[in-house]
Amino acid sequence: MAEKLILALDQGTTSSRSIVFDTHGNSLKVAQQDFEQIFPKNGWVEHNPKAIWESQLKTIEQVLISDDISAKNIAGIGITNQRETTIVWNKRTGEPIYNAIVWQDRRTASWCNALKDKGYDELIQKKTGLILDAYFSASKIKWILDNVTEAKTLAADHNLCFGTVDTWLIYKLTEGEVFVTDVSNASRTMIYNIHNLEWDKELLELFEIPESMLPQVKSSSEIYGHTKLFNASIPIAGIAGDQQAALFGQLCTKKGMVKNTYGTGCFLLMNTGENPVITNNKLLTTIAWQIRGETHYALEGSVFVGGAAVQWLRDGLDLIDDAEEIEALASKVEDSDGLIVVPAFTGLGAPHWDPYARGSIQGISRGTTKSHIARATLEGIALQVYDIVKAMENDSGTDLKELRVDGGASANNLLLQIQSNVFQCNVVRPTNLETTALGAAYLAGLAVGIYKDKSEIRQQWQKDKTFSPNIDDQKQVQLVKQWHKAVKRSKNWVTE
Repeated sequence: MAEKLILALDQGTTSSRSIVFDTHGNSLKVAQQDFEQIFPKNGWVEHNPKAIWESQLKTIEQVLISDDISAKNIAGIGITNQRETTIVWNKRTGEPIYNAIVWQDRRTASWCNALKDKGYDELIQKKTGLILDAYFSASKIKWILDNVTEAKTLAADHNLCFGTVDTWLIYKLTEGEVFVTDVSNASRTMIYNIHNLEWDKELLELFEIPESMLPQVKSSSEIYGHTKLFNASIPIAGIAGDQQAALFGQLCTKKGMVKNTYGTGCFLLMNTGENPVITNNKLLTTIAWQIRGETHYALEGSVFVGGAAVQWLRDGLDLIDDAEEIEALASKVEDSDGLIVVPAFTGLGAPHWDPYARGSIQGISRGTTKSHIARATLEGIALQVYDIVKAMENDSGTDLKELRVDGGASANNLLLQIQSNVFQCNVVRPTNLETTALGAAYLAGLAVGIYKDKSEIRQQWQKDKTFSPNIDDQKQVQLVKQWHKAVKRSKNWVTE
């Protein structure tokens, strides 16, 4: 095979994947490997950094051992990764000094709350665009420095390295020669100033983190170094955190464009252009990417329970045997007959941020059937997305023209039709749903000259299906009104 290809490494929370793309964005070969989830204590979530690397390495070897694909065909490697997950290793030996502390981990929540009580949340949001929370990397780094034997001594001797997963993978791929991250991942650490684009000395002092252990921050599309592990010298040329990579893979490259990934939860990002928008609606401001000196920012909001609500219907209520059955079940009724499902099983995320909210089913009557519950559950997912986008519109001053969607649940046509009805605008599903890995591949392709510019890549994006509103405004207004009424009653359910 003479054609040059791009290898995308998609390192996720529960598995590592490698995907080979051709220059047209078509997926040619995929390999996936799960790895162990470690739960040492209640609220603690860890990964073995070696297991992350070994699983990723195995998938690379699987896609490159082929009759028609070899390492010599690969023009560049793009990396996308689970964000915020924190790895610290010994610079001399290359050995991790502790397990990776995963983004889901809550062990530092009380320490973060203590900082909030001291009024540091406003300073942190102003500098980083983030809400002060254990979710991000900074407090995880501090925990390792405070609790792992010899960590502070190694740091004082400049013999300690911190990295998010992208940094760790590149370090391993280059056998310790390259120690870098990109702006999108750096912006999720809570110690990176998104305005002047550098590690923030005031925040490093606050978290007691030595700057010597931090990687060099690079753009999202450039040649960082080469790997020679596969009998060829392959440039590593693209990096982006998973949600930013999905935004780029959806070609939401212009200000005001929005994508939503429907997974276990939902992740929404709005491209806000070259200016960061600091939220008044409890969203996150983050760096989307930096390409050829141009930095784009995004507003981000998360729905805690998206596809997980469908899993609950299957596993908790036994209403369906398979998640795919929900569409047929919900389609048996024209509407939910006034039923509202608020899927706040683990609290409400943006823009409510109420950890004490809990799920509810409201408006039940004698005529309520399991089909109504199924349809109201899909509406509950769509209405949570609606609340976040409305917050984004208020913050950015930009109205939604179109919502681009991906993720497993985007295969559900009824969900996307409901989403279109709720927004009263078009919802568009692309032909290629591998948007996260594809975004990383595109970033690498730009750096190695496969693509001339973003406009050339935009020509590759193709619609699978467009969903347009098919209910009148009055019904939409009533549905949203009832939703907000139900959300209000679900809030603050759990009391301490």
